[in-house]
Amino acid sequence: MATLTVLEFDTADSAQKALHVVEDLSKRQLINLHDAAIVTWPEGKKKPKTEQLHNLAGVGALSGAFWGMLFGLIFFVPILGIVVGAAMGALAGSMSHVGISDDFIKSVRSKVTEGTSALFLMTSDAVEDRVADAMKQFKFEVIATNLSAEEEKKLHETFVEEEAAPAR
Repeated sequence: MATLTVLEFDTADSAQKALHVVEDLSKRQLINLHDAAIVTWPEGKKKPKTEQLHNLAGVGALSGAFWGMLFGLIFFVPILGIVVGAAMGALAGSMSHVGISDDFIKSVRSKVTEGTSALFLMTSDAVEDRVADAMKQFKFEVIATNLSAEEEKKLHETFVEEEAAPAR
């Protein structure tokens, strides 16, 4: 069963630093990192910068459409207003069928603000004590949702990148 975890940091650069730790843990097989994305929101900026980690593309990696929809629902609907918000409301409904609830979206939206950053991780099979030890160096808040096997399957069917056909 996969977990979509959001780690919210109190500085704009901490998510990037934490990602390096998670990638190292993944290389050491202490966590299975399926995909990740980062949001940075420096002081003085009107909106955050989002980045999907393309180096994880391949089997199990989520598509840019998934991250784009998720980040749109979290960060850009409040900015765009009611007209676009109604259309995005329909998208929010489509996210709920893959285990991402409106409460999860609202929670992330309220906590990831100017001057902060967030690391979005799709993971499974973590060696929890080792991962916790490695992450102690960071100050963060965890916002997580566990996906049922059925929700994970729907998420993959809807948003997982297909492997590129080998070049001939």
